[in-house]
Amino acid sequence: MYFQYGKQETEYLKSKDVRLGAVIEQIGHIDRAVDTDLFSSVVHHIIGQQISTKAQRTIWKRMNDAFGEVTPASIGRASIEELQALGMTFRKAEYINDFAEKVMNGEFDLNAVENMSDTDAIAALAALKGIGVWTAEMILLFCFQRPDILSFDDLAIQRGMRMVYHHRKIDRKLFEKYRRRLSPCCSVASLYFWAVAGGAIPEMRDYAPRKK
Repeated sequence: MYFQYGKQETEYLKSKDVRLGAVIEQIGHIDRAVDTDLFSSVVHHIIGQQISTKAQRTIWKRMNDAFGEVTPASIGRASIEELQALGMTFRKAEYINDFAEKVMNGEFDLNAVENMSDTDAIAALAALKGIGVWTAEMILLFCFQRPDILSFDDLAIQRGMRMVYHHRKIDRKLFEKYRRRLSPCCSVASLYFWAVAGGAIPEMRDYAPRKK
């Protein structure tokens, strides 16, 4: 399943931002996979922190092979050592174990989070061990498909914005200027900033000062 958006969102962004509009025209529609199950999404994001996408994919496959469907019950039955044996750090195994326990004992309500506002959902998720604000924002975008997520803490987003708008640096004030302009379709804008940062338009360059 991919993040759902269409002409309504892209036409809105084009009407609000000429440069981003040109990027959207050149790249076309972006298919970005989503995981609509909150529990497995949180576990997947914890695994993926500070490792490559390839390593994340390998550990995730091992987890699915070992436990079948990634659910609070299946993960809750595993020990921290069993989780660590899949290739993750001991600390990540602790975080995942703690999360499964909180869901199982009712301390963390998955359904309640899904019905919260963006701000409240980010706060609830960021209160979990191993989940920061950036990870919470990614979960809102790629699990709940919330339409208005643009993360200041995402380095690739900042890189994409520098490349699109020809800035040497994206500080908080400048970021907020663009966020207000692109709202309420910031999530779709994020897809295009990521694509640009990843080299989707080869002639575009990063205007950040070169490190000496």
